[in-house]
Amino acid sequence: MRTLLTLLCTLALAISVYAQQAQWPTLRGPNLNGLVHQGNPPVEWSEEKNIRWKTAIPGAGHASPILWGDYLYVQTAIAGETDSDPEYQYKLLAIHRNTGKVAWEKTLREAPPVEETHHRTASFASNSGITDGEHLYAYFGSQGLYCLDFEGHLKWEQDLGDMTTRNSFGEGSSPAIQGDIMVVNWDHEKDSFIVALDKRSGKELWRQSRNEPSSWSTPLIVEFASKHQVIVSASNKTRSYDLTTGAVIWECAGLGTNVIPTPLYRDGVVYVASGHRSPAMQAIRLDKATGDITGSDAIVWSTDKNTPYVASPVLYSDRLYMTKGRDAILSCFAPATGEAIYGPQRLEDMGMVYASLVGNKDRIYISDLDGSTLVVKNSARFEPLATNVLDEGTAASLIVAGDVIYLRGHQHLYCIAAN
Repeated sequence: MRTLLTLLCTLALAISVYAQQAQWPTLRGPNLNGLVHQGNPPVEWSEEKNIRWKTAIPGAGHASPILWGDYLYVQTAIAGETDSDPEYQYKLLAIHRNTGKVAWEKTLREAPPVEETHHRTASFASNSGITDGEHLYAYFGSQGLYCLDFEGHLKWEQDLGDMTTRNSFGEGSSPAIQGDIMVVNWDHEKDSFIVALDKRSGKELWRQSRNEPSSWSTPLIVEFASKHQVIVSASNKTRSYDLTTGAVIWECAGLGTNVIPTPLYRDGVVYVASGHRSPAMQAIRLDKATGDITGSDAIVWSTDKNTPYVASPVLYSDRLYMTKGRDAILSCFAPATGEAIYGPQRLEDMGMVYASLVGNKDRIYISDLDGSTLVVKNSARFEPLATNVLDEGTAASLIVAGDVIYLRGHQHLYCIAAN
C-alpha cells in the first residue's frame, strides 16, 4: 500500500510539473525564455496537414496568445464598421484549447487609437497579456491595463496615460509579474517611466522616471543573490531595478536605437540585444554588476554582428540562436564567449522575422510574416528539418504546449497537432 501511495504521489507530482510546462502564461512562455522542456509537437504541417482546428480572430493584433488551463486568451483590436468611425474595440477572447471554440469575449475599451497610425507591420493590439494562474491581465498600452477572472469578469483597470512612439511606429512592450508585483515599462518620446503595481488591486507601488526614447522591450524579472531584479534593455542604457523598491542596481550603455528583444537570463548572465541602428548584443555578469558597468569587466562579451531587431533570441543548451535585424538570417553563438558557432546563414524562402524564437525537443522554431515556419535542429551546424507554410503569416510568437503548437496568424488562431 505504501509503495502504491508513493507511486501515486510521484505520478501526481509528474503530472503537475508537466501541466505547468503545458501552459504559456506570458510572452516568452513558462520559463521566460522561449524554451519548453516537455512535449513533442509536430515538425511538419500545412493547411492540409496536422491542423487540428483553425479559428477566425476578429480585428487585428500581434499580441501573442497566453494559455492557462483549458483556454487560450487572445487580445485583438477591431476597427469601426465604417471608414468614418474612428473607434476601435479592444477585446479579449477566451478560446478552448481542444476545440477552438470561443467561450467568451470581453470588450475592455471602445475608443479611437491614441496615435492615428502605426508602422505598416504593427497593430493596435501588439502588447501581449499575462497571467499568474489566479487572474488574467490584458494589456493594451495606452488603451489600458485590465485584470479579469477566468470567466471574463473585470476586477480592476488602470490607465497609465497616452504613449507617443517614435514615428508613430506603435506600441509593443508587455508586463512582467513576480509574486504580488506587476511591472510595466513605458518608454516613449515624452516622459518615460517604469512602474510597479500591486497585481491584486492595480495600486501603484513605485515609479521611476527613465531617460529613454521609445523602446519595445519587455522587462525580465530574475532572482539573483536572494534579490529580484527587473532588467529592462533600452537605447541609452540597460538598467536593473530592485523589484521591491525600484532603486537602480546597475546600468550599462551600449545598445542601439529602437530596442525590442526581451532580455535572456541563465546562470548569472543576462543577454541583451538590439538590431536597428548601431546593433549590439551584450552578455552581462550579475555578480559584477553594481552601479554604472559600462565598459567594465561585468560585460563578459559583446558583438555588433548579426543581432536581432524584433525577434527575441533563444538560448538552448550551449547555443545562442538569433536572427539578423528583421531578416531571415540565422546565427548561432557560444553563450560563454560570443564566438560564432555558425552563420550568418540565410534561410531560404523565408521573409521578415518578427516572432520570437522558440525551442523544444532539440528544435528551434522560426516563423515569418509571410506564413512560413522553419524548424531547425539544435546542433553545432545548420540542419533544417522542415519548412512549413500556412496561408497567413504571423508576428506573434508561437506557443508550444505539450504535443501541440498554437500559432496566431494575421486572421486565425491555429492549433497544430499530429492527426
